[in-house]
Amino acid sequence: MHIVDGALSDSVVIGGAVLAFAGVAYGLKRMDLDRIPQMGILSASFFIASLIHVPVGPSSLHLILNGLIGLALGWTAFPALFVALLLQAVFFGYGGLIVLGVNTFNIALPAVLVWMLFHKKIISTPPKQASIWGGIAGAASIVLTAIMVSLSLALTGEEFLVAAKLALASHIPIMLVEAFVTGAAVFLLARVKPDFFAQPEGS
Repeated sequence: MHIVDGALSDSVVIGGAVLAFAGVAYGLKRMDLDRIPQMGILSASFFIASLIHVPVGPSSLHLILNGLIGLALGWTAFPALFVALLLQAVFFGYGGLIVLGVNTFNIALPAVLVWMLFHKKIISTPPKQASIWGGIAGAASIVLTAIMVSLSLALTGEEFLVAAKLALASHIPIMLVEAFVTGAAVFLLARVKPDFFAQPEGS
């Protein structure tokens, strides 16, 4: 899902940076200090899961777990994912510092949208039903992220339309894997640590 430095136009880079800054700022404002360890664990999970990636044009394919992260963190998914993406860019050169804002926004906004759509269903149903909703949330987060990555490329110029279509189509297998992983994680956590997904309304 990482878009590399130099692939996007200045206007897309600046727009993504502004939107990501707003999301991170709001996420920090809504952050529950008692859940900082949870944020750290989930941020590290994303960091590790996305280290194994396959380059596809100006983007890449890998697990990101933003559905699970969104379900657990809500708006604080923005700062959690920003930190992980920053460390990846600094230490491994994944994505890049110039496109850090765009990458953060493309991955974190779907996490928040998934939280808005599925969080209440996760916490109000038995583990088996919650796992189904978790699987749907995991798949939806990948679909939304793939669309945003494709849109970022398409907005840069017509020469990236083919790459945008490729980025969208190539994430179908990732969507299926994320659905399984997120569903299984939700099932396990709902059974052994149901308060994992509990958070203040509007967080």
